[in-house]
Amino acid sequence: MDTTYYYDHGTPAERWERAGLFFDAKDYTAAARVLSGLVEEVQEQTGPRLLLARSYYHSAQLRRAEAELRVIVERDPVEHYARLMLGRTLERQGLSEEANSHLRIAAALAGDFDDDSGGVDLEFDPS
Repeated sequence: MDTTYYYDHGTPAERWERAGLFFDAKDYTAAARVLSGLVEEVQEQTGPRLLLARSYYHSAQLRRAEAELRVIVERDPVEHYARLMLGRTLERQGLSEEANSHLRIAAALAGDFDDDSGGVDLEFDPS
Protein backbone atom coordinates (compact mmCIF):
# COMPACT_ATOMS: atom_id res chain seq x y z
CA MET A 1 0.00 0.00 0.00
CA ASP A 2 1.24 3.45 -0.86
CA THR A 3 1.27 5.23 2.52
CA THR A 4 1.76 8.63 0.91
CA TYR A 5 -1.64 8.25 -0.70
CA TYR A 6 -3.18 7.40 2.67
CA TYR A 7 -1.85 10.54 4.33
CA ASP A 8 -2.80 12.81 1.42
CA HIS A 9 -6.13 11.20 0.55
CA GLY A 10 -9.42 13.04 0.96
CA THR A 11 -10.71 16.55 1.22
CA PRO A 12 -8.99 19.09 3.46
CA ALA A 13 -11.74 18.56 6.06
CA GLU A 14 -11.22 14.79 5.99
CA ARG A 15 -7.46 15.18 6.35
CA TRP A 16 -7.95 17.67 9.21
CA GLU A 17 -10.14 15.12 10.97
CA ARG A 18 -7.66 12.29 10.29
CA ALA A 19 -4.79 14.39 11.66
CA GLY A 20 -6.82 15.10 14.80
CA LEU A 21 -7.43 11.38 15.29
CA PHE A 22 -3.72 10.64 14.96
CA PHE A 23 -2.88 13.48 17.34
CA ASP A 24 -5.44 12.33 19.91
CA ALA A 25 -4.00 8.81 19.65
CA LYS A 26 -0.56 10.33 20.37
CA ASP A 27 0.74 9.27 16.95
CA TYR A 28 2.32 12.67 16.43
CA THR A 29 4.51 11.61 13.52
CA ALA A 30 1.51 10.38 11.53
CA ALA A 31 -0.41 13.56 12.42
CA ALA A 32 2.51 15.62 11.12
CA ARG A 33 2.58 13.65 7.86
CA VAL A 34 -1.08 14.41 7.25
CA LEU A 35 -0.81 18.02 8.36
CA SER A 36 2.31 18.92 6.37
CA GLY A 37 0.42 18.43 3.10
CA LEU A 38 -2.66 20.15 4.45
CA VAL A 39 -0.67 23.19 5.60
CA GLU A 40 0.81 23.54 2.12
CA GLU A 41 -2.70 23.54 0.72
CA VAL A 42 -4.27 25.96 3.22
CA GLN A 43 -1.27 28.11 4.09
CA GLU A 44 -3.36 31.01 5.36
CA GLN A 45 -5.07 28.96 8.09
CA THR A 46 -3.54 29.02 11.56
CA GLY A 47 -5.26 25.93 13.00
CA PRO A 48 -3.60 23.28 10.83
CA ARG A 49 -0.20 24.98 11.13
CA LEU A 50 -0.49 25.17 14.91
CA LEU A 51 -1.47 21.50 15.16
CA LEU A 52 1.44 20.66 12.86
CA ALA A 53 3.79 22.57 15.17
CA ARG A 54 2.36 20.74 18.18
CA SER A 55 2.81 17.41 16.38
CA TYR A 56 6.43 18.28 15.61
CA TYR A 57 6.97 19.39 19.22
CA HIS A 58 5.63 16.13 20.64
CA SER A 59 7.64 14.02 18.22
CA ALA A 60 10.82 15.94 19.16
CA GLN A 61 11.14 17.57 15.75
CA LEU A 62 11.90 20.85 17.46
CA ARG A 63 13.43 22.75 14.55
CA ARG A 64 10.40 21.98 12.42
CA ALA A 65 8.07 23.02 15.26
CA GLU A 66 10.06 26.23 15.63
CA ALA A 67 9.79 27.00 11.91
CA GLU A 68 6.00 26.56 11.88
CA LEU A 69 5.57 28.61 15.05
CA ARG A 70 7.70 31.43 13.65
CA VAL A 71 5.41 31.60 10.61
CA ILE A 72 2.37 31.90 12.88
CA VAL A 73 3.97 34.52 15.13
CA GLU A 74 5.16 36.52 12.13
CA ARG A 75 1.63 36.57 10.69
CA ASP A 76 -0.09 37.16 14.03
CA PRO A 77 2.28 38.57 16.69
CA VAL A 78 -0.43 38.45 19.36
CA GLU A 79 -1.23 34.74 18.88
CA HIS A 80 -0.67 33.89 22.55
CA TYR A 81 -0.50 30.09 22.36
CA ALA A 82 1.90 30.05 19.40
CA ARG A 83 4.11 32.56 21.23
CA LEU A 84 4.08 30.42 24.39
CA MET A 85 4.76 27.26 22.44
CA LEU A 86 7.60 28.92 20.54
CA GLY A 87 9.17 29.88 23.86
CA ARG A 88 8.87 26.32 25.17
CA THR A 89 10.26 24.91 21.92
CA LEU A 90 13.26 27.22 22.10
CA GLU A 91 13.77 26.24 25.75
CA ARG A 92 13.94 22.57 24.79
CA GLN A 93 16.62 23.49 22.25
CA GLY A 94 18.69 25.26 24.92
CA LEU A 95 18.00 28.74 23.54
CA SER A 96 16.98 30.23 26.88
CA GLU A 97 17.55 33.91 26.13
CA GLU A 98 15.37 33.92 23.02
CA ALA A 99 12.86 31.60 24.70
CA ASN A 100 12.47 33.99 27.63
CA SER A 101 11.70 36.83 25.26
CA HIS A 102 8.80 34.91 23.71
CA LEU A 103 7.62 33.65 27.09
CA ARG A 104 7.52 37.19 28.48
CA ILE A 105 5.44 38.32 25.51
CA ALA A 106 3.12 35.34 25.99
CA ALA A 107 2.76 36.25 29.67
CA ALA A 108 1.94 39.85 28.79
CA LEU A 109 -0.63 38.72 26.23
CA ALA A 110 -2.19 36.54 28.93
CA GLY A 111 -2.28 39.49 31.33
CA ASP A 112 0.39 38.04 33.63
CA PHE A 113 2.48 41.08 34.53
CA ASP A 114 3.58 39.96 38.02
CA ASP A 115 6.68 38.03 37.09
CA ASP A 116 9.91 40.06 37.21
CA SER A 117 12.31 37.13 37.19
CA GLY A 118 12.07 36.47 33.46
CA GLY A 119 10.42 33.13 34.07
CA VAL A 120 6.84 32.62 33.10
CA ASP A 121 4.22 30.96 35.24
CA LEU A 122 1.84 29.99 32.43
CA GLU A 123 0.34 26.59 32.13
CA PHE A 124 1.56 24.99 28.93
CA ASP A 125 -0.49 22.13 27.57
CA PRO A 126 0.78 21.25 24.11
CA SER A 127 -1.49 18.22 23.88
